Amino acid sequence: MEVYIYDDVQTASEAALGYYKEALKDGPKVFGLATGSTPEKLYEQMVASDLDFTESLSFNLDEYVGLEASYPQSYHYFMDQHLFNHKPFKHNYLLNGANLDEEAECSQYEALLKEHPVDLQLLGIGCNAHIGFNEPGSSFDSHTRKIELTPSTIEANSRLFDSPRDVPSAAYSMGIGSILRSQQILLLAFGEDKAAAVKAMVEGPVTEEAPASVLQTHDQVVVILDKAAAIQLTQDE
Repeated sequence: MEVYIYDDVQTASEAALGYYKEALKDGPKVFGLATGSTPEKLYEQMVASDLDFTESLSFNLDEYVGLEASYPQSYHYFMDQHLFNHKPFKHNYLLNGANLDEEAECSQYEALLKEHPVDLQLLGIGCNAHIGFNEPGSSFDSHTRKIELTPSTIEANSRLFDSPRDVPSAAYSMGIGSILRSQQILLLAFGEDKAAAVKAMVEGPVTEEAPASVLQTHDQVVVILDKAAAIQLTQDE
């Protein structure tokens, strides 16, 4: 695990953009993408760049169960607004939260992931160290599935809804095992509220109670932090 600390979100996101430039040097790739406030600046920079994704594929990490793609709080809508409407890909694969047939939706997505292995997977990290929507206790061998969200995750995401009651209680998500199949993983974390989770991921024991800690076992993980997110780290990085 390589950890890099930058002064602020802007410079950290610029550093992250460099990994996409490098990935595309030798042709189209399969990119795993994330949502939320963490990658917004990176997506803004992608849109402003001359990067060409028109022959590349994308897979999104997760989606709320019960939300149509057109719903403003859906992750499909987020990706359209922040990236896909501005930077076309050959194809964008996203979980369909409106499909309430859990088994069909998740097994189909997992099959597509195996058919098109991810070259570079983008991750954020939750305050409880979840990756994707893999909450504490998730098996490291888990595949794409429906996950019941913890109260802390619902509360953290309620800022995007009118109230916590409006946040869906479940999501479809790539599993930890699905994520670990990626050739390279790029994790971004910004802000002091992520500092404890970052410490657990980087310096803590590898445990399912801190799902992101499993990234210590992957041989190509890059972690990009701002100073606030790195404040609890004790090792020299």
